[in-house]
Amino acid sequence: MIPARRVSLFSNWFARYMRYRIHKAFNRVVVMPFEPKPGHSVLLLCNHFSWWDGFFGNYLAYWHLKRKLYIMMQEDHLRKRMLFNLFGGFSIEKGSREMIRSLQYAAGLLNDPENLVVVFPQGELISNHATEIEIGNGIERLIKNIKGPCQVVYSCVLIDYFESLKPSAFIHLFDCGVAGEVPFGQLVSNINAHHKQALANQVHADH
Repeated sequence: MIPARRVSLFSNWFARYMRYRIHKAFNRVVVMPFEPKPGHSVLLLCNHFSWWDGFFGNYLAYWHLKRKLYIMMQEDHLRKRMLFNLFGGFSIEKGSREMIRSLQYAAGLLNDPENLVVVFPQGELISNHATEIEIGNGIERLIKNIKGPCQVVYSCVLIDYFESLKPSAFIHLFDCGVAGEVPFGQLVSNINAHHKQALANQVHADH
């Protein structure tokens, strides 16, 4: 397991650079209104459909949710891009003994109310047209190990072009409650209800 070696100077520079890259690549980035709970860390569970997903998490952490970013990455992916380790990237290797350590590490980060941890519960790239979000038991174990106040937030990014040659990203954020206060089965149901709501809302997106 590779822990994060987050360096604030590099992280702050990278957040500004990626904001520039995102706004250059996309026609618009629309983040639906959302206020995180004061005094709570944020476990940001995101749909995972593109190369951009981690950078959207970075964008949300710095410019909207105002937390220090950490992001769970597949270990083989992180080893190929160790620079991300300086921006808050830490590893997980599914099916290994080290997986439990990674989940405990993530939970430890979330004991600090200044932190935000990005996790992709689908565990693989799946089209953002999917209507169901499958969430593995690892998320349940992670949440059970969080000791401090932590808000669970679901982020659903949907892409449309409308009249532009460039895509627009619409980021729908939903409050899923405080870690430990919502039974895991109910949390999974809530996330899927929120995901379906985002898909329905997207039909009426302003363009």
